[in-house]
Amino acid sequence: MRSVDKRGAEVLHSEGDDLSDTAVQVARFDRGKQTSSSAKRRALESLSLDSKALEQLPCAKMYEKSYMHRDIVSHIAVTNTGFVITMSTDGRVKFWKKRDKGIEFVKTFRAHLGPISAYAVSLDGHMFATASADKTVKIFDVVNFDMIGIIDTDFVPGALCWIKDPLDQSVGVVVTDYDTPAAYVFDPYSGTEPKRVVDRIHRQPILLVAYNPVADCVVSVDKGGMVEYWTLEEPFTLPESIDFKLKSQTDLYEFKKSKCVPSSLVFSPDFELFACVSVTDSTIRVFKFSTGKLYRKYDESIGAINSIQQSDEGGRFKLDDMEFGRRMATENELLKSSDAKTATATFDTSGRLLLYPSLLGIKVVSLSTNKVVCVLGKPDPHRFLSVALFQTLSSDAAQRPELAGSSNPEAEHGIGTSDPTLFCTAYKRKRFYMFTQEEPDHIAQDSARDVFNEKPTREEASLAVMPSKQRSATSAILHTTLGDIHIVLFPEHAPKAVENFSVHSKNGYYNGIIFHRVIKRFMIQTGDPLGDGTGGESVWGSPFADEFSPKLRHDHPYTLSMANSGPRTNGSQFFITTVDSAPWLDDKHTIFGRVVAGSDVIHLIESAKTDKRDKPLEDIAILNIQIGHKGDD
Repeated sequence: MRSVDKRGAEVLHSEGDDLSDTAVQVARFDRGKQTSSSAKRRALESLSLDSKALEQLPCAKMYEKSYMHRDIVSHIAVTNTGFVITMSTDGRVKFWKKRDKGIEFVKTFRAHLGPISAYAVSLDGHMFATASADKTVKIFDVVNFDMIGIIDTDFVPGALCWIKDPLDQSVGVVVTDYDTPAAYVFDPYSGTEPKRVVDRIHRQPILLVAYNPVADCVVSVDKGGMVEYWTLEEPFTLPESIDFKLKSQTDLYEFKKSKCVPSSLVFSPDFELFACVSVTDSTIRVFKFSTGKLYRKYDESIGAINSIQQSDEGGRFKLDDMEFGRRMATENELLKSSDAKTATATFDTSGRLLLYPSLLGIKVVSLSTNKVVCVLGKPDPHRFLSVALFQTLSSDAAQRPELAGSSNPEAEHGIGTSDPTLFCTAYKRKRFYMFTQEEPDHIAQDSARDVFNEKPTREEASLAVMPSKQRSATSAILHTTLGDIHIVLFPEHAPKAVENFSVHSKNGYYNGIIFHRVIKRFMIQTGDPLGDGTGGESVWGSPFADEFSPKLRHDHPYTLSMANSGPRTNGSQFFITTVDSAPWLDDKHTIFGRVVAGSDVIHLIESAKTDKRDKPLEDIAILNIQIGHKGDD
C-alpha cells in the first residue's frame, strides 16, 4: 500500500514486540492465576530462557541485505557446517559460505532443467540432495561444494530425506514416488538401484518425509493428510521409543480431519517436536513427537488476519488500512498459486522459539508462553515464504581437523558464529533476504542493500544504458478531467523517481487512473492502476530506493512526492501536498517535483466529496501526462 499519514507518523510502523514488555505481561498473568510459588518460579524461569534464546536471534525489523538469482528463488537451506544453499525455479543451486559478518558466494550449479521439487540436507551438514520432475536426484558434497552423484529413477521424485541405515550404519537417502505410495532407500554413492523399497506404509503418494535420528524412524505425510511413523527395517513398524501404540491415541489424524495437507515438515533440534505448515488452511501446527499430540496451533488464515486487523486496538499487529488491503490482495493471489507450498517454518537452536512467515512478516513465537515475541520484516513490502536460520556452527564442524589444511573459504575466513541470520525467500522475487541484528540504515551509501550479483541479460543491459542516451525530464503537465496541472521536476535530486514518473507517463501507464485518496488541507494522491491504493509498480518491476535531499523539504504547498509503505518501497503512486508545511513527511517520502501552475485545479480536486476511505465519490482521473525536457519549445 502506498499512502501518506496526515497525523505526521509513518504509515507502516514495525511494531515487533519487546520481549521485556511481553515478559512482564505474562509474569503478571501468571501471578494472578497461579498461587503456588513453584508455578511462579517455573514461569519466570521459562521467560528467562525465552529471553536468552531471543538474544541469539536476528532482531532487526527490516532485512539487512538481499542477493540475486537469475530466476525466482524458490527454496533456501542452511547447513550446520556453515553453508547457505539457495535454489531457483530455473533449476539452479547456489552455495554461499557464512562469514563472521554476512555471506560469501562460493559456487553455482545448473542442477536441473526445471524447478526443484524437493531438497534435503544431511544431519551432519555434509551432504545435500535435490530432485526434480526430470526423474533425477542430484547429490552434493556441501563442504567441498561439489556435485558427487546422480541417481536416475524411473519415477518422478516426490520428497527427500537423509537417513542413517540401521542395517550397515551408512548414510542413505529416502526418495518417494510422486505418483505412488512407494518410498525408496538409495545409497548416494553406488548407482541407481534402491537398497530397499517401502510401499506398505501409505495408501496415497507421499508428499513429505523427515528423519528422526533419536528414534531412528521416518515421519511421512501423504496426499490425503495421513501422518505415519515407521522404522527403516522390516516390517517398518512404529519405533519402540514412542509413547503410543495406536494412532487413535494421538492427534496424527489432525490433517485428515481438517481436510488439509501440510506442505512442509521440520523437526526441532532435539527432535522432540515437529512443525508443519499447511497451505490449505493457512495454519502452522506443532506436534510432540513422542506422543503424537498436537502441542501448538497458529491460525494465519485470511479470516483470522481480518479479525486481528479489526480488533487490534493497541496496534500491535495492525497495519494501515490501505497497506493491509494491498497485502490481502497479495495473499489471495499467493494462495491460488503453487508458490504457497514453498512456505516453511524453523526452530531456533534452543527449540523454544518457532519462526514462520505470515502476511504481517516473519513471526517469532515462544512455544512455552504461546505468544508472539517479535515480528521481523513488518515494514518490508515482500511476502516471505521459505525461511532458514543460521545461529551457530555445530561443534563437530567447528573443530574438524580436515579444514585446517583445506583451501575452501570455511578454513580461510573462519566460522561465523556472532552474526545470527535468518535467510528468506519471497513471493515472485528473484532474490533472497537476510535478517540480522543490524538494521539496513547502517549500510554505507556506496554499498547496496539489494546486491546486484548477477550479470544483466542482453535486454536488461540495453535497458540500463538507455537513460544515459536520453535527456532527463524536467517538467510535466497532468491533464486531468478537471483541468491541467503544470509541474517542474527535480532530476538532479531524485533521478530514479523522475525517470520512473516520466517513463510511466510516456508509456501511458497513468492514463485513466483516478485520484483514489483526497484529504482536504493535506494532499491528493493518485498513480494506482487499481484505483484503491493497493496496486502499482515501478518501471523496473520492483520497489526502488528513496532519494532524500536536504535541499528539498515539504515546506511548500503543491510539493510532488512518492507515496510508499515504508523505506525503499516506491512504486508508481504519488501525491501532491496542499498543506503549507508537512515536516513529518521529510526523509520519509521522496520529493521529485513541485507544481508551478494549476493550483486552482488541485483545489477543485481537494474539495471533492469523499467516502470514509477518503476516495472521491465521483471519479476524478488523469487523462494523460505530457513530459517536457530541457530545451523543448
